Amino acid sequence: MTPTQTALIVAVPEVEHAVGAVRARLDRSAGWGVPAHVTVLYPFLPLEQVDDEVVAALARTVATVPRFDVTFTHIEWFADAVVWLAPRPDDGFRALTAAVWRQFPATPPYAGAHDDVVPHLTLGHDAATHELTAAAAAVAAHLPIGAAVEVVRLIAGTPGPDAWHTVHEFPLSPRS
Repeated sequence: MTPTQTALIVAVPEVEHAVGAVRARLDRSAGWGVPAHVTVLYPFLPLEQVDDEVVAALARTVATVPRFDVTFTHIEWFADAVVWLAPRPDDGFRALTAAVWRQFPATPPYAGAHDDVVPHLTLGHDAATHELTAAAAAVAAHLPIGAAVEVVRLIAGTPGPDAWHTVHEFPLSPRS
């Protein structure tokens, strides 16, 4: 039995029309029920550790970051294995990740695997390069796409069809 995992994400419904079909084919998390998103922090705490105190701390922490707008302007790659949309500016996402990680230092982003946590919206990964390249071209035709970032979601699930769901939503602070 795979244990339930959690993640903090910003869902980006504004891009779904451009990325939905691509993600359905090339990003396994789409089949798990995870929407198009930018990750704030993954993995987060095991679900059984997410109690009222953790929820309250997350609410306070997320509320320290003002709501912001981004534009997904272009396609980028991590090596030749992952193709993704770049949000600009990305400093709001970086601020969210840093704030949550400071509050929960035992949960480093991506389990500490990367020195620089680059905000991104994954289109596809671990597929043939020609498939990822074709997906990038299909999505690029829709760019730029603007989005408003107002809420962080705590989601939980396991690998499997439609297994992930929203546990809590945390609003960012009003724009200053």
